Amino acid sequence: MSERPPSRGERRKLRTRAALIEAAQEIYAQRGDLEVSIQQITEAADVGFGSFYNHFSSKAELLDAAIAEALEAHAAWLDGLLADVDDPAVVFATSMRLTGRLIRTRPRMARVLMSGKGALLSASYGHAAHARRDIEAAIAAGRFVTEDVGVALACTAGCLIATMHLCDVDPQASVDDIADQSVLNVLRMFGMEEAEARRIVALPLPVDEPPITSI
Repeated sequence: MSERPPSRGERRKLRTRAALIEAAQEIYAQRGDLEVSIQQITEAADVGFGSFYNHFSSKAELLDAAIAEALEAHAAWLDGLLADVDDPAVVFATSMRLTGRLIRTRPRMARVLMSGKGALLSASYGHAAHARRDIEAAIAAGRFVTEDVGVALACTAGCLIATMHLCDVDPQASVDDIADQSVLNVLRMFGMEEAEARRIVALPLPVDEPPITSI
């Protein structure tokens, strides 16, 4: 039996929730925090003040949802682009190359990731979980050598955040060159031979279609 389509009221609630999350993401990307009033958030979302508490009990809950949805949207986008790639090392490296370019391709998404450092490193959802999965698969396939997956993930997250920050503060920087050089260094750190690391970083990137998100 097919699922019942959402009613008009349910669709309206979903739109309101999405508007609040989008507003929170925008504010968080600009400020690095959500230290604004709920009134300011609802005004940015263009919804009524009372609507906030129909969806979230606090600004902290809204921020958690905003970061989680950004990370999940980003991870789903990468999975869709790389679904046909069999080599986990290529999946990992290409994901990093695309993520490093976000400061140019999707600056709001990049700033959410940069501000949500802990989520990028240790969340059980989104990019952190997917990066861990790809590192573990590359180790199992004999493509990476690392003694501790947690440390490898920390190095990956730190590299991505630093790369985006570096490109963000220097408008003259070549985002593509910096992102690819960062990935090359990570592949070397994971024990990959120089020629193979350079081959992977030189591979053409998949078509960069936007994910189904406002970010």
